[in-house]
Amino acid sequence: MSPILLTIQTASPTGSLAISDGEQLLAEINLDVRSTPTEWLLQAIEDLLAKTGLAKNALDAIGVVRGPGSFTGLRVGLATAKGLALAANCPLLGISSLQCLAMQFPFTSMPVCVMLDARKQEVYTALFIWESGYPYAAAEERVIKPEKLLADISGETLFVGNGALVYRPLIVRQLADRAHFAPAFLNLPRAGAAAALALREWQSGCTFSAHELMPLYLRPSEAELNLQQRKKSGNSS
Repeated sequence: MSPILLTIQTASPTGSLAISDGEQLLAEINLDVRSTPTEWLLQAIEDLLAKTGLAKNALDAIGVVRGPGSFTGLRVGLATAKGLALAANCPLLGISSLQCLAMQFPFTSMPVCVMLDARKQEVYTALFIWESGYPYAAAEERVIKPEKLLADISGETLFVGNGALVYRPLIVRQLADRAHFAPAFLNLPRAGAAAALALREWQSGCTFSAHELMPLYLRPSEAELNLQQRKKSGNSS
């Protein structure tokens, strides 16, 4: 029997939810709003379940995009997913936000460079190659200054994500016509794409309990950096 999955994407400013039955996407919500997920996430999940006629205990697993991305969005998304998983007595499936975006470009023969704006003149990034129907990271996901990232890229490459939009002039200046860009609407990570990756995790048996699944930040939060600085200065109060 195909698994019924609820997939949550709150790693980016654009929030997204999906319900899928195996490979079939039953419903999806995409929100480009200027409010935090705490203001809309639970109600959106209730609405989506109601519209598909599903109860929470019908869910076989809950997929959640675990990062990298917005610290606040990741915390809210993961906390919500964990609470629902405990209530529904089902496992969790962890998805990379970068792989989620790469999943939206299945027919390109070029490497897909996903760039999410990490602020501080840095990007969360990874280069993906499509093989056997899925995008695989050619190297570890990392946070890096875009200039250093581009210094390692020489061939034709498809750039996607809001970081590619922010740094497009720099990318074009450095790579000229070897740089290709996705249409604006495809630069938003969708829960529908994450749901396809969640299904693959389910089929592979890569599930987590609520206590096991942790966010993937790639760098410390501002609060953690401030705490580290206070400790270095001898003032931990």
